[in-house]
Amino acid sequence: MAVNKVEISGVNTSSMKVLKNSEMSALFERMSNGDKSAREELISGNLKLVLSVIKSFTNRGEDVNDLFQIGCIGLIKAVDNFDTSLELCFSTYAVPMIIGELRRYLRDNSPIRISRSLRDLAYKIMQLKNPDGELPPIEEIAKALETEKEMVVLALEAMQDTVSLSEPIYSDGVDSISLEDHLSDDRSLEDETADKMSLQRALERLNEREKRIIDLRYTKSRTQTEVADELGISQAQVSRLEKGAVEKLRKYI
Repeated sequence: MAVNKVEISGVNTSSMKVLKNSEMSALFERMSNGDKSAREELISGNLKLVLSVIKSFTNRGEDVNDLFQIGCIGLIKAVDNFDTSLELCFSTYAVPMIIGELRRYLRDNSPIRISRSLRDLAYKIMQLKNPDGELPPIEEIAKALETEKEMVVLALEAMQDTVSLSEPIYSDGVDSISLEDHLSDDRSLEDETADKMSLQRALERLNEREKRIIDLRYTKSRTQTEVADELGISQAQVSRLEKGAVEKLRKYI
């Protein structure tokens, strides 16, 4: 396979159509009016976008046909969730969405498997490092993150089970993937950009108190105790309201 060309089994990539911005605008308008064929045209007319993205992933040992299929999932999500009212080029929105799907696929198929909850906890733990790169004592970590000390230990052990955070688990001489990349993957800039519009829609489903709690907990990084003090309610109430709000967000994202 040529370095600058991706060959997909059963697909004539050279004949793929590339839509102009004006054509996409018209198709999105038709799609909003229930025209299913317009959706199909938008997907098929942006497949070259998927090809351009997966070129960066073809040297990671994965089957290029699988990568193409995964990339297409990201493209379909982009088509279905694109907000035409925003002054945003479709490719600007779609590319991060495609990258996000590919990264999740690579993460979930990595030889190093860590549960989602432990991976998320490990990422939060890494944010507590001091300027010298050292972590606080386990007791302080557990208190800061409002979790059990045992969970902190499990997360740290999971990270160090086979390799260190910064040790590459894949390298082609130019690019490399480390466990640290996997831990922070869900919070990457690309994913944040790709999820921005769907998250905004989901937040609109929350009531004002729920929005406030989510903002304080996840934007301002307040503990549940601090949120409780600020809102004048108990920590248990904050925990219950936060759990309900997160469930709503998961439902609509």
